[in-house]
Amino acid sequence: MGKTPLSPAAWIEAGLTQLTATGPMALRAEPLSRHLKTSKGSFYWHFKDVPAFQAALLAEWKNRAMAQLAEDASMDGSDTDKMIRFGQSVQGDKAGPALRAWAQSDKSVAKTIAAVDDARLKQLIGLMKTIGVTNEDFAKAAYGALVGLKQMKSDDGDALVAFAALVDLVMALK
Repeated sequence: MGKTPLSPAAWIEAGLTQLTATGPMALRAEPLSRHLKTSKGSFYWHFKDVPAFQAALLAEWKNRAMAQLAEDASMDGSDTDKMIRFGQSVQGDKAGPALRAWAQSDKSVAKTIAAVDDARLKQLIGLMKTIGVTNEDFAKAAYGALVGLKQMKSDDGDALVAFAALVDLVMALK
């Protein structure tokens, strides 16, 4: 086993990678330490226990998602550009599908996902309102399609093309 000390951020990054690759059972000290080629002692140096690690991982994922929303909102571009960028951000969330699967059996994960979904949906509703589409159900359907495309494990390019078709439809409604 390696002797290089790892930071909490390194453990969390490894956790997100392993969650995406193999599911929530990978979010324990033993499989993560094997993946990182280090001892479990390093894990417990940074985290009280596995639930504390999982809470930190969820908080980091949520912080990243919220920061991405803020970054997207601050960028210039046409209404179409902003909606496409929104879709790219959601599609770029590699851990999203694994987190959604985990949320089926863990209420704290479901609560975190719901908070991010709510913020994303509010942003999409705002984007659509700027072009005159005020029916919030349309935004909900578009976001649901975007999340569903990711859940289908389709190629990210295919999912973005499908979302772009929805954006084109929205723009035609102007």
